Amino acid sequence: MANPIRLGVSSCLLGEKVRYDGGHKLDRFLNDTLGQYVEYVPVCPEYECGLPVPREAMHLEGDPENPRLVTIKTKQDKTDQMTRWARRRVAELEKENLSGFIFKSKSPSSGMERVKVYNDKGMPSQNGVGMFARIFMEHFPLLPVEEEGRLHDPVIRENFIERIFALFRWRQAMAKSRSRRSLIEFHTRHKLLLFAHNEQRYREMGRLVARAKDVPLKDLLEKYQVQLLEVLKLKTTPKKNANVLMHIMGYFKEHLSSDEKKELLDVIELYKSGSVPLIVPVTLVNHYVRKYHEPYLEEQAYLNPHPVELQLRNHV
Repeated sequence: MANPIRLGVSSCLLGEKVRYDGGHKLDRFLNDTLGQYVEYVPVCPEYECGLPVPREAMHLEGDPENPRLVTIKTKQDKTDQMTRWARRRVAELEKENLSGFIFKSKSPSSGMERVKVYNDKGMPSQNGVGMFARIFMEHFPLLPVEEEGRLHDPVIRENFIERIFALFRWRQAMAKSRSRRSLIEFHTRHKLLLFAHNEQRYREMGRLVARAKDVPLKDLLEKYQVQLLEVLKLKTTPKKNANVLMHIMGYFKEHLSSDEKKELLDVIELYKSGSVPLIVPVTLVNHYVRKYHEPYLEEQAYLNPHPVELQLRNHV
């Protein structure tokens, strides 16, 4: 891609030796696989805010909603230092045109959720958020974010990567032409993808697009982007996907032979029951799309939401 998808990422996940112990946490999927399709913007909050490598380990203390960042042995409070730096850094990241961010799990600076916060008796509760991660998510409330630990879950991984590719396509469409026509074209291409996430929200977005001429363009595009990112955050399920696949099948009612219809119905049922992954019925549908040249389906992002080489639908 001439203008690649740009993702923020905790530096240690790319193999950079910036952790408190001088080590790293290289993630092979992020570095070797997803890295072929995105351009990373690495960030290490603790190192970039001025702390050395190696350094004394830190943890969060106090109120989980407003914790302090404190070194474990010498009890130095680094909260203000981290907060000042983080607010400057997120402002700088506005210029990077990020399509998402991948945080380091469990980190007192970068953990997205379930970070340990210690009370005054030294007892931890796992309901905190890393200090930089919290400031980042407050600054970019709709941007897709995940942490590398959660990305080991195939459903979460597929959902996150689907979102970053959809946001990238949206930005490409708007860069080409910020117009009602571009919005309608984008929405038309993404109808089935939205339908697979939430039928009610999909219909709400359809009503917004239908009255596009009645809404000021700036407000229209902002509302649509918010709804797009909110609906795609909702997880698909085998039942939802099977519903979409049955809907797709209706476009072939004049083309498929009785044997082809039975084959597709059987494969959809096998997917719905958990016997085969989503890639199996989608591959068969794509075969029929090519065979019968159904123009509407040829343009549907649902059938090719991200590079097939990532094998994301092989596991959901």
